[in-house]
Amino acid sequence: MELKDLKPAEGSRKNRKRVGRGPASGTGKTSGRGMNGQKSRAGGGKGPGFEGGQTPLARRLPKLPGFTSINRVEYLPVNVKRLEEHFEAGDVVDGASLKAKGIIKHEDALVKVLGDGELTKALTIKVDKVSASAKAKIEAAGGKVEEPC
Repeated sequence: MELKDLKPAEGSRKNRKRVGRGPASGTGKTSGRGMNGQKSRAGGGKGPGFEGGQTPLARRLPKLPGFTSINRVEYLPVNVKRLEEHFEAGDVVDGASLKAKGIIKHEDALVKVLGDGELTKALTIKVDKVSASAKAKIEAAGGKVEEPC
């Protein structure tokens, strides 16, 4: 078999309908659109979203209140309880170490340490933000919080 021998399966290909090509074609004159009316005209018919004259769904639904700020910054929350479980005393907690422990998916993600749980190990925290309660618990356990927090 060669490339020139390839053919589509029998009956899988149809010629397109050529409308408006004279009376002998079977689709001449009105081109299969009937006589009169909106749908017989060029550009006629109803647009998407038209619901027979009733108020369309897009206009029935209320506008949502409030707005979403384009400057909003999302932080991934990590509680001190998770740090207690995954890290040893003296470890440095940053994006790379959090990714290595499987706590976050991407090491360059913005992280905020929150104060839920207890901490007994001295850790060095180098993340984007730390809540006041988390900072108090970290420092009470003998750890320290470094910038950019």
